[in-house]
Amino acid sequence: MVGLLDTEDGARAEWTFAAEPDAVRTARHAVRDTLRDWSLPVAVAETAVLLVSELVTNSLRYASGPIGVRLAAGGPVVAGRPALLVEVSDPLPDPPVERPAGPDDEGGRGLRLVAGSARRWGTRRGKTGKTVWFELPLSG
Repeated sequence: MVGLLDTEDGARAEWTFAAEPDAVRTARHAVRDTLRDWSLPVAVAETAVLLVSELVTNSLRYASGPIGVRLAAGGPVVAGRPALLVEVSDPLPDPPVERPAGPDDEGGRGLRLVAGSARRWGTRRGKTGKTVWFELPLSG
């Protein structure tokens, strides 16, 4: 499902991806193309694509149901500055857990990457799963 909507408080997009191996690549392309169409700064778009890739990979690794990705640009304002809000949802109710990654480990760095790159981030439970969200500033 793909939906794009321009509203008074900014642009919004939403997708649902099947929990299949190509979900990460498909999500990356959808987010990259949408943020390019919205003319967001390249650095913001590249960071958003990287973080979406990490979070969708986590969802794909641990959840067996659909993976939702939502974008909202310009609407969320923190400290007087507009932000890009990105949400990745899956049907697994357990919040993600940061785990230490050794130098040779192939995984375990995704949440640290999100925490170090986003202005704010967090998780919330839903009726049928959880959402991991992050914000990237659009100015300043």
